[in-house]
Parts: sequence; structure tokens; C-alpha cells
Amino acid sequence: MDGKKTLVLGASPKSDRYSNMAVRFLRDKGHDVTAVGNRGGMIGDVEIATTAPDAISDLDTVTLYLNPENQKPFYEYILAQHPKRIIFNPGTENEELQKLAEAQGIAAWEACTLVLLRTGNF
Repeated sequence: MDGKKTLVLGASPKSDRYSNMAVRFLRDKGHDVTAVGNRGGMIGDVEIATTAPDAISDLDTVTLYLNPENQKPFYEYILAQHPKRIIFNPGTENEELQKLAEAQGIAAWEACTLVLLRTGNF
């Protein structure tokens, strides 16, 4: 299976956090994951960066684990990556970013990454 390049924004090294579970599950399913969070660390074989990396070529998905206010500094970065879609996990819904994304042809999903992975709809 060819994995989808996925950027997890709001990744946490704490194993009980949904962002951490998502990174682990994405890797288990064979996806190429880049993780960015407030604190560095590791989630399995994925290093958590504390700053957004340079351009990620062929980025399929950005999955958000940041509240709308904490998303604002990443708007320009996210949109510049031209992902195919942005997943707004529960608690991250953001009408402003959704409209900006959709205006650039980026799909905006209000969904749960973990549920999408478990049901084979990721």
C-alpha cells in the first residue's frame, strides 16, 4: 500500500493524546507522517518537530489537533503546502481556515482521523 503523506499539527509525545494515537495509527497503516508540536520528542519512529518543516512535496493530508486560535500562525504554511485535504478533528473546527482552504481547492473535512483510519476511509 502506498501511504499518504500526512502532516499532523499539534502532535504530542503523551501517549494518551489523540494526536499521538493518530501518528501511531497512521504509521501502522503505512503512511508517511510528519509531526509538529509544542514539545519535541518521538512517537514511535516519528520525531516531533517544534517548528514546521520546509515544504513537504506531494502532501496529501493535514490533520489538525490545534484549537482554532492556535491554528492561525499556521494558515499561510498549511495553504502553501497545497495538501489535497485538511482534516479538522473534533474541537479543531475552524470556519475561517475551511473557507480559505476551499477557495484554493483544498478539501476541508470535519472528521476524526482515528475513525477514518479504523473504518478504512482515510
